[in-house]
Amino acid sequence: MFDFEEAEKMKRLYLFAIFVTAAAALVISLQTTKAQDVKYSHSEYFEKYEGTSTCLGCHREEAEHFFHSQHYQWKGNAPNIVNSDGAKLGKMNTFNDFCTGPRGNWIGIVKNSRGEVLSKGCSACHAGKGLFPSETMDKAQLENIDCLICHASGYRRDLYQDDAGDYEWKPILWKNQEGLDSVAKRISAPTRAMCLRCHSASGGGSNYKRGDLEYTLADPGRDFDVHMASDGKNMQCVSCHAGEKHRVLGRGADLSGTDSPGKLLTCDSTDCHGAPPHKSAVLNRHTESVNCTVCHIPKFARDIPTDMARDWSRPVYNEEADKYTASIKLEKDVTPVYAWFNGNTRAYLPGKPVEKLPDGSVAMMIPQGSRDDPKAKIFAFKLHKGRLPLLAGRNWLIPITVEHFFANGQIDPAVKSAAKETYALDNISYSWIDTTRYMGIFHGVQPKANALKCADCHGTNGRFDWKALGYRGNPMQLKHPPRTKLP
Repeated sequence: MFDFEEAEKMKRLYLFAIFVTAAAALVISLQTTKAQDVKYSHSEYFEKYEGTSTCLGCHREEAEHFFHSQHYQWKGNAPNIVNSDGAKLGKMNTFNDFCTGPRGNWIGIVKNSRGEVLSKGCSACHAGKGLFPSETMDKAQLENIDCLICHASGYRRDLYQDDAGDYEWKPILWKNQEGLDSVAKRISAPTRAMCLRCHSASGGGSNYKRGDLEYTLADPGRDFDVHMASDGKNMQCVSCHAGEKHRVLGRGADLSGTDSPGKLLTCDSTDCHGAPPHKSAVLNRHTESVNCTVCHIPKFARDIPTDMARDWSRPVYNEEADKYTASIKLEKDVTPVYAWFNGNTRAYLPGKPVEKLPDGSVAMMIPQGSRDDPKAKIFAFKLHKGRLPLLAGRNWLIPITVEHFFANGQIDPAVKSAAKETYALDNISYSWIDTTRYMGIFHGVQPKANALKCADCHGTNGRFDWKALGYRGNPMQLKHPPRTKLP
């Protein structure tokens, strides 16, 4: 007997199959048409990408500008470091309390006991192909510049070792010329995602270092950042930070060198919010002594935790990753600390005796300014605590060659190797000491409805430590203006 129910079921399945096939064909057709119609920004300038030499054919002057920039040299003029004595400073000749520094950690592949790659060196976040930056500009150094890491949206690279044992960062498509040519022609100004490749990943993990540079900023909602939200201003990093001749505008409070000395990056410039920025006279009076970040960035590390303390004296083994790390304290949704800042910083410099703060910790990066300084305002900061080795007899901090430590967990040889690399010293003795670093918080600006209210600072349980800021107490309770001399 003919089964009408089964026949109807088969009919529906058949029609559905026809629909799916037709839909798939339509999608393929549209994709093919779209691919054929796409014209990348550099599709007419070259046929075959042969590395940076292809870029230099038209952009040699830009490459020379970039060679001298902080993004390539990792050091620069340091007029805002009060104890710089005119020296150029940066990652290359200072160190920090995160992964400490690139010397001795520059490039290489470190694997764990399972053969899995743990680290590839600090050069992973350098806009070069692996050569250590030189102060002498030559053909090799110019061709070492990796233009695509900042200017090609689909570009990805990895570290490869040749037969001679030398390492180089290459496009992952280096054996696929057609694919590489396609990617190399997708040239644009740097997007947020391109900048975050390095600036969010620094310090050993996503958002570990800065705290206010989360991967979320690649495409944030307006409640996360009003400036960079795609449904808000949709500003790119370069909207604020692009300077002339590949020099970047802006300087964080804990950065040594600056690409654009004398050129301030502020919210109240005529290109942005202007001064005064508010309709309220009371709020405008506050801006004379309070930076915009204080009220408009109430929290940081809102999506992704950030490293708030790193103790290198206590190695920790992660069994899942088969990797050793320092003891790291991660925190999320962090309230900033607040301090006066006049644009200058006192830094710890290698080969100098440490200066201690009242709590006994070493001052790594300390903002300068006070309530009586007319150039200073109260800023929002991430306060990072560390613990680093201190050279006996000289009171110099010692960095750490962290790469092989990740695999074997042996901190003593990592310290002594760094002492040899940094100070040319053998057979050293050392102890451990706490460190303190202030890091400016500048990203993650909230909608004005989420800005701090009066009671958040002036209430009974307000977030300001008034005495630490130079006041006898809460100015609202003491009834005196914020910038009067100390009574």
